[in-house]
Amino acid sequence: MRVVVIGASGHIGTYLVPRLVEAGHDVVAVSRGKREPYSPHGAWQRVTTVTADRDAEDADGTFGRRIVELEGDVVIDLICFQEDSARHIAEALHGRVRQFLHCGTIWTHGPSAQVPTTEDRPKRPLGEYGKQKAAIEAYLLERAHRDGFPVTIIHPGHITGPGWVPVNPAGNVNPAVFQTLADGEELALPNFGMETVQHVHADDVARIFMDAMANPSVAVGESFHSVATSALSLRGYAEAVAGWFGREARLTYLPWEQWQATVSEFDAQITLDHISYSPHCSMEKAERLLGHRPRYTPLEAISEAVNWLARTGVIST
Repeated sequence: MRVVVIGASGHIGTYLVPRLVEAGHDVVAVSRGKREPYSPHGAWQRVTTVTADRDAEDADGTFGRRIVELEGDVVIDLICFQEDSARHIAEALHGRVRQFLHCGTIWTHGPSAQVPTTEDRPKRPLGEYGKQKAAIEAYLLERAHRDGFPVTIIHPGHITGPGWVPVNPAGNVNPAVFQTLADGEELALPNFGMETVQHVHADDVARIFMDAMANPSVAVGESFHSVATSALSLRGYAEAVAGWFGREARLTYLPWEQWQATVSEFDAQITLDHISYSPHCSMEKAERLLGHRPRYTPLEAISEAVNWLARTGVIST
């Protein structure tokens, strides 16, 4: 098939585009053209690349038409963050594609209540990002059930892999946390370090998109999580990372009000976002309907990213 990937050079697209090419698909990669994929792959030589400024073209109402003109049998949208943008592209593509796959987020759920969280749990997102993604999901699924729009939604967790800093054991993305653990120095965690994060390797996210494409009869009109099959407590995560460097984690715990004063305002806000949700989502539906099971445990996925940080000198060992 001809597959159009919007946001093709990012975390997921770095792995998804080569998989699509190797599966024999004719791939059109749409991006702003400002970034190379995180990992080089020969498959990119066989990809048609299109440069587009989505924000500008959404604003003037031309982006949907541009995607239609690429004549994809399947369109995969990895970078839609506003309901208006989702409405625009869905209206343009209605009746013109076999399948439309949208990348959502587990943050549509809001804070964990009953774990593991399944896809059908009530949505209670906290911040604007989660609220917009939840609104997009509601709109797209309503179009699927009312008009037969062939949408499938994939909700990743904290995407990780070599090439960028993963969410760390303090719940933010400051690489200094990994350095502290590598040096065997004391690391303060908020509260008792028992809040959770749930990573997923970017290649496992790419794989579930492939599996949803391969099973449209059960995937269309549905949402699926894409996470490792288990979550990590901040404390357990820190202990594992320290062990990778031959250290024993020296951890201390502070009430939130005290802990946030020990880091930058930026880091504190990112940590608060993560620990407020403390996700632990189920992968049962994806395995049952798509035959999909993640290949990476959370620590296996994170270790690839941390090894990359060490190789590139971001972490000194």
